[in-house]
Formats: sequence, C-alpha cells, structure tokens
Amino acid sequence: MILKAFTEHPADVGESYGAHLLHAASFGFRMMLGGLACVLHGIFPFLFVKTGSKQIETLHDKMVVNRSRLPQPLDFVI
Repeated sequence: MILKAFTEHPADVGESYGAHLLHAASFGFRMMLGGLACVLHGIFPFLFVKTGSKQIETLHDKMVVNRSRLPQPLDFVI
C-alpha cells in the first residue's frame, strides 16, 4: 500500500518513480529560479525583463505540450 502511494501518480503520467522525481525536482528548481528572477525584476525593473515569462513558457511546453504528445492509456467505461 505504501509503495502504491509512491508509484501510482508517476505511472499515471507514464513515468517511473525515479523519472518523476527528476522531472518534478527540475520543474521546482526552475520555478524557484524564475520566482527569484521575478522578485529581483520587481526591485530592479531593468533586470530579468523576460526571464519569468520565458520560464513559464518553457515549463508549460515541457509539462503540457510535450506530455500531450505521449501515448495515453485507453480508458474504457463499461
């Protein structure tokens, strides 16, 4: 039962636990850096002018656009 808690969601998105860990950690790291760039941009408007929006675009493409290209399991309702 505990193993299922660690593997169910990664399997739902077509990843192993390890792959999901790496992808989630890389997303989190990029979000933290993008957030820091946005805070610094707020203080110093001439810095990181496009960094926040570029991070959002990159993460959206990786999470939504590229994932939708992966084959999805068929769900049959009887």
